Parts: sequence; C-alpha cells; structure tokens
Amino acid sequence: MSPAFLLWLGASMVIYLAAATATRTYIASSNMAYLILSLALYCVGNLMMVRLMREGGLGLAISISAIAQLLFVNVIAVAVFGERLSTLQLAGVGLGAVAMVLMLFPSQARV
Repeated sequence: MSPAFLLWLGASMVIYLAAATATRTYIASSNMAYLILSLALYCVGNLMMVRLMREGGLGLAISISAIAQLLFVNVIAVAVFGERLSTLQLAGVGLGAVAMVLMLFPSQARV
C-alpha cells in the first residue's frame, strides 16, 4: 500500500467521522444546518473514495474504509455522546479491527 493511498484513506476517514458526528448532532438538536453539513461532508468523502478505489481496488478501499469507520465512529459514540456497547457488540468491533489489520498486510495479489 502506497503512502499516498494511506494519506487519502486517513483524510477520507476524517471527513466521514466529521459527517457522522454532524449527523448525530443533528439527531440530538434537530438543527437543519448539521444535516446539511453532514450531507456535504459525505459527498466529499465519497468523491475521495473514488481515488482510493482507483489506486487500491474496490474491495480493498471500501472494506478498509468501512472497518475504519466502524472503529472510529464507535470511539466517538462512546467518548463524545456517552453511548455504550454490549459485550457482543464490542467483540464485533474487535473482529473488525483484526480484519482491517489483516487487510493492510502487504501481499502479492493472486490472479
């Protein structure tokens, strides 16, 4: 995985986390500005994903993005919004972390 891929992935994660946080804030406050901000951020994040898909492939880019979002959104949900996960849900998040680590290991693609 190239440094550019990891940089774009990190930037898209920041965008997606900001969008998810804005969505959760909208749910709590019903302020339409947060919903509009959330939609705009999701659009930017999706445009960034196009580049990631070109460089890393559809499967890898979407899988890593989805798992990273799973991990970081749960951190925000617990730390900022006071939400709690059950033991079974925490196990699922842990399995997601293991899956992401395994996908990030460099390997030769088999054709």
